[in-house]
Amino acid sequence: LGEVAATTKQLLDSGEQATLHVFHNGTSELLDLDLRGSLQDVVERYPSIGPQEASPPPAPGAPKLRRGPGRPRLGVVSKEVTLMPRHWAWLGTQPGGASATLRRLVHLARVEGAQDDRARQSQDAAYRFMYAMVGNQPGFEEATRALFAGDAESFKTESEAWPPDLRDFSRRLATDALLGIETP
Repeated sequence: LGEVAATTKQLLDSGEQATLHVFHNGTSELLDLDLRGSLQDVVERYPSIGPQEASPPPAPGAPKLRRGPGRPRLGVVSKEVTLMPRHWAWLGTQPGGASATLRRLVHLARVEGAQDDRARQSQDAAYRFMYAMVGNQPGFEEATRALFAGDAESFKTESEAWPPDLRDFSRRLATDALLGIETP
């Protein structure tokens, strides 16, 4: 994001008249960059995000941190769940108890619904980008209908007349929603 913000700031400072849109690469959400101040201010405001640095290993001979009594931290978050009495009764009969069963059910739903989730996210990202960038192009409405219908061939046909970079990026965003569409 830092590099994009710096490039955007340089373009605006060059005096070139242009309308700029900056999108999140994965979700196509429009980003609102704060480009006030100098180029250095912008660079400091949006540092480039590099690979996460792991914390250094403990020094040899360093004392180990003692943990308190009780269960180890597993990243488990306690929240309230409201269920019907028959659901609680069923959960109570499952091996491992209610919490373990709920974790298994959530995991199973996440695994089984992963493709549907990716398709929906792809559809949403493609639509957001298309609406902002090609909403006034010929075939936009038809391509949008094809996107939400999962019709890859119609989407490809209706988007053919769009400017090549916008067409190709829209198709790339829509790939998971339109399994089988070929992107350049």
